[in-house]
Amino acid sequence: MQASGIAKRALRIGPFELASPVVLAPMAGVTNVAFRTLCRELELARTGTVSGLYVCEMVTARALVERHPVTMHMTTFGPDENPRSMQLYTVDPENTYAAAKMIVDEDLADHIDMNFGCPVPKVTRKGGGSAIPFKRKLFRRIVAAAVKATEGTDIPVTVKFRIGIDDDHHTHLDAGRIAAEEGAQAVALHARTASQRYSGTADWDEIARLKEHVTDVPVLGNGDIFEPADAVEMMRRTGCDGVVIGRGCLGRPWLFAELSAELNGLEPPPPPNLGGVAEIIVRHGQLLADHHGENKGMREMRKHVAWYLRGFPAGSDLRNRLALVSTLDELGELVHSLPADAAFPEDGHGPRGRQGSPAKVALPEGWLDDPDEDVVPVGAEIMHSGG
Repeated sequence: MQASGIAKRALRIGPFELASPVVLAPMAGVTNVAFRTLCRELELARTGTVSGLYVCEMVTARALVERHPVTMHMTTFGPDENPRSMQLYTVDPENTYAAAKMIVDEDLADHIDMNFGCPVPKVTRKGGGSAIPFKRKLFRRIVAAAVKATEGTDIPVTVKFRIGIDDDHHTHLDAGRIAAEEGAQAVALHARTASQRYSGTADWDEIARLKEHVTDVPVLGNGDIFEPADAVEMMRRTGCDGVVIGRGCLGRPWLFAELSAELNGLEPPPPPNLGGVAEIIVRHGQLLADHHGENKGMREMRKHVAWYLRGFPAGSDLRNRLALVSTLDELGELVHSLPADAAFPEDGHGPRGRQGSPAKVALPEGWLDDPDEDVVPVGAEIMHSGG
C-alpha cells in the first residue's frame, strides 16, 4: 500500500546504489554477522528486498593489521552480504593505510567507514575517538591515508563524526569539508557533542548546517531515530541524504523493514506480536550460536532478550531465568512460554540502550590549545563501541 505524501528515496555511496537510504550503525557486541543477518532476513521477509547498508562491528585498524584473532572473527560476513561494510577505528595515518590496504588486498570488505565519534573517556583521554576531528591536520591525514589505500578500486571510504567536543568546540563543518576534500564518498553526523555522550536530544539543525556546508557528497544524519516517522522528519527538516540507525534497533531488528517501506513510499509493516518476537529471539539465538558457539552465543543473547521484551508482559521470574539462559533449547522453551497473542506494546517504542549523562570530555593536557597541531595520539588505539 502506498503511503501518502512520501517520495521514494535512494542513496548512492560510491558505486553502490542503495534502494533505501538507511544505514545500520556499528555497535560493539551487537552488529555482528548474526544481528546483520537477522535484520536482512526480516527486511527481505517483510518488504521483498534488502535495500539498506548493514555495517559490521567496528574494528581497530591496528588490531586488524596485527591479525588479532578476536578482531578477525569480528570481520565475518554472511555469504550473501552485499555490500560488505566494515568500520575502522583509527588514530594514525600509518595504521589507517595499512588496514585499508589489507582490506583491499585480501578482499575483506566492499566499503570502509571510519569512526571519529566515540565519547568514551578512556578513548578521548588519549586523544582518540571524537577528540581527533579537533586536530584538523591529523584528521585530514588519516582520511587521506584510507582513500589512498583504496585508489583504483571500487571500495568507497566514508566518515562518521559528532558535532564536536562540546558546545564551545564544534568541529563537524570542518570535518565534513576536509573528509570530502580528501576523497570520502559520504559523511555521517551523530548530532550530539562528545560531552553529551548519548544523553539529551540530538540537534538535527546541525545536520542541516552540515548539509548546506558539504554539497559534493551525501550527508547522512544520526541521532534519535526510533520510528519510521522520525527518519522521514529528519530528512525533511535537514535535507540529509540518508539516516544512520543505532540504539533504535536494539531489540527491534525489524525496524529496517519499517524504515525501508516508509522511505520508499509504502505502508510500513506492523511490528510483531509477542509470538512473532519469540520466533525472532530464537532465530537470533541460533545465529549467535552459529557465530560464537552455543555457550558464548547465549551469553551474548541475554542482553538482547531484555531489549526484545521491553514493555511486554513477562514476569520477573521469567525475565530472571532468561537473563541466565545458557542453551538454545532453554531459550526456546522460555520464550515460547510467553503469551503469543500479546500485541506489541506502546512502551516498546522509543529510546533504548545506554543514554548516560552529559559530562566534561576527558582530553590529553593541552589538547585544545592548537587545532592545527599534527601529532598522533599515543595509546589511543582502544577498541570501543563507536559513537
